[in-house]
Amino acid sequence: MTIRVLLADDHPVVRSGLAGMLAVEPDLEVVGEAGDGAQAVALAETLRPDIVLMDLRMPVLDGASATATITGTLPGVRVLVLTTYETDTDILRAVEAGATGYLLKDTPRDQLVAGVRAAARGESALSPSVARRLVQQVRGDAERLTAREQEVLASVARGLSNAAIGRELFITEATVKTHLLRAFAKLGVDDRTRAVTVAIERGILPGA
Repeated sequence: MTIRVLLADDHPVVRSGLAGMLAVEPDLEVVGEAGDGAQAVALAETLRPDIVLMDLRMPVLDGASATATITGTLPGVRVLVLTTYETDTDILRAVEAGATGYLLKDTPRDQLVAGVRAAARGESALSPSVARRLVQQVRGDAERLTAREQEVLASVARGLSNAAIGRELFITEATVKTHLLRAFAKLGVDDRTRAVTVAIERGILPGA
């Protein structure tokens, strides 16, 4: 299956470099390029890509706002943030906007490609430094999942998708992702399977 990618970055050189990098992968296809957040939203609506590689600092509409619009109106389109910024505020805004992952522009090529593929599967892709920051943000609450995070993780353990969890708990899919990312950070993991395994090992979730 070909993963269709929309690039959103206000620097043409960056878009050109990304397009060239992804073009050599047989399962990845760049279907469009946007120079600002508003254009990214418009092209996402028109092209319906699988993944939008989204910069955060862009004119007209910033990346977090564009991400929120896309994830809120186009549930089949996933957004993977690719930026030079890794402040706590930037990370939280992107996660709360519904981004599937958050990678930095200095991410090695193979990790970037792997991140795009993971995002296309609905899995979270986080740069190690970003994951560390998320851990630091919740350190005061480390190892203690909120009741809602436990509910979401229990649903994951039952094999439900983010969309199905959202329907069951009457929350948006973006909110489900936010709870999952916070749970990942608290448990020190970076994927759904490992999160469930660790939660069971620590007695947070009942064993099989």
